[in-house]
Amino acid sequence: MAKFKLIVSDPSTGKCVVSELEGARAQALIGRSLGELVDGSALGIAGRAVISGGCDKNGVPMRADVHGGAKKYIVLSSGPGFRAHKSGERKRKLIRGRTITDETYQINVTLRKESEALPKPKTVGDVKASEGPPIPAEPVVQVEKPAKKLKESKKTKKGK
Repeated sequence: MAKFKLIVSDPSTGKCVVSELEGARAQALIGRSLGELVDGSALGIAGRAVISGGCDKNGVPMRADVHGGAKKYIVLSSGPGFRAHKSGERKRKLIRGRTITDETYQINVTLRKESEALPKPKTVGDVKASEGPPIPAEPVVQVEKPAKKLKESKKTKKGK
């Protein structure tokens, strides 16, 4: 039987509440994905909540851009599961997919108001036209810099 630690965060107050889920309440979350809107009555909280994250018993984080609930090694440059210490740093890290399974230990949810629109989680390949680089109004003129003169190397003497 599944058993989860549920962390409910309320953005309006800035506070979090930790609770345990077992039995039927825990089964209601199995198979759900990160970014899904969940009815709070199934979790024992008032209102609706969005599943925002989680991890397994070993501390391996879940990522919204990886399908399934299995562990996978992927190359990361930012986001959950990796913090770059140098600019442009990438590393192969172990992470878990976005689907909640029996192996999931902790689930993070964020309370939502009824009037708030649900933001869609970004996945690989999801790019809107408005998110691309801005198109310049005027053509960009590039000015070439004069090339530096190279110093001539000294000729070596042959023999003594």
